[in-house]
Amino acid sequence: MGKWRGNRHLGSRYSRKVLALSMLLMVTVLLLMVLELGIPAPTGSGEESSPIRLKRMVLENSIGAEGLGERGEQRTKVVSWEPRAFIYHNFLSKEECEYLINRATPHMVKSTVVDGKTGKSKDSRVRTSYGMFFRRGQDKVIRAIEKRIADYTLIPVEHGEGLQVLHYEVGQKYEPHFDYFVDEFNTRNGGQRIATLLMYLSDVEEGGETVFPAAKGNISSVAGWNGKSECAKKGISVKPKMGDALLFWSMHPDATLDPSSLHGSCPVIKGDKWSCTKWMHVGENTI
Repeated sequence: MGKWRGNRHLGSRYSRKVLALSMLLMVTVLLLMVLELGIPAPTGSGEESSPIRLKRMVLENSIGAEGLGERGEQRTKVVSWEPRAFIYHNFLSKEECEYLINRATPHMVKSTVVDGKTGKSKDSRVRTSYGMFFRRGQDKVIRAIEKRIADYTLIPVEHGEGLQVLHYEVGQKYEPHFDYFVDEFNTRNGGQRIATLLMYLSDVEEGGETVFPAAKGNISSVAGWNGKSECAKKGISVKPKMGDALLFWSMHPDATLDPSSLHGSCPVIKGDKWSCTKWMHVGENTI
């Protein structure tokens, strides 16, 4: 009887080991399924494990970055340090540029400027283009572009004005001006304009450059100098290219106004020019 009891205890210990190994194998398989499928796994802290959280973040980012079409290789280049200006290549896709043009075309009206005394819009010969405004967040495509702008500039969407689409035909221009305000009326909503993102919706055969006549630096050393219009040679300038975006700051990092941000749109000599502007404020801009 003693020998039989020993075999029984041995078999019992063996069964427990087999059971434990089987359970361990099942847990391992379940964990592998969780990691592969991205199914949340409960933990003591209530948080997801790092690989699962990373997979979920990638999915959320891909949804949040929705837009039209495929963008080419994105890269940023310094245009100037005085003013602080940077060009972001392929910020918009070709499809997004065409979408904004097509949506804006039926609503274009003569562009105006801000009256420095009253803060109201007025007609002026210094600005001869046509334009229109979209409401902030007006549709899915515009929301995606506005989120992209906020991610790039680190300025919240709520600090921006609605997108403005502009159209310049041959001979049309915008004389050098500041984007920051010199009146008290316009700074009541969101404070001063701190930065501008100018998105080019089309190529321009000749002319139409964005020029910074008060910029500091050796302007004649810029690549493509000989191919620029006479207007563009008056300062550091950027030639429009469909999908590119020009970011420049109207204020210094110490929150003082930057007079070197003076800029203008050179006359179109050949072809036409489409662009889209986003002005951003220090504080929230209510609409």
